[in-house]
Amino acid sequence: MTVAELKAAALALSPEEKKAFILETLPDLAREGMQDPSFLMQLFPVFLGLLKESGLDLQQLMQFAAMMNPPK
Repeated sequence: MTVAELKAAALALSPEEKKAFILETLPDLAREGMQDPSFLMQLFPVFLGLLKESGLDLQQLMQFAAMMNPPK
């Protein structure tokens, strides 16, 4: 299956199916991608764009991340 076919299939899902797909596949996909520093630099603007569109600001995200991973 090509990237275009995968994208079309994912975009055809219902909103709830898309959320489930993201939550179920992103961790596995990200694990491989995180091993490549150049890919991280490509991914960063995508995440910043999503953050901006969501209405959250980076400060709120950092506070949320700190709550999810308290210092030991």
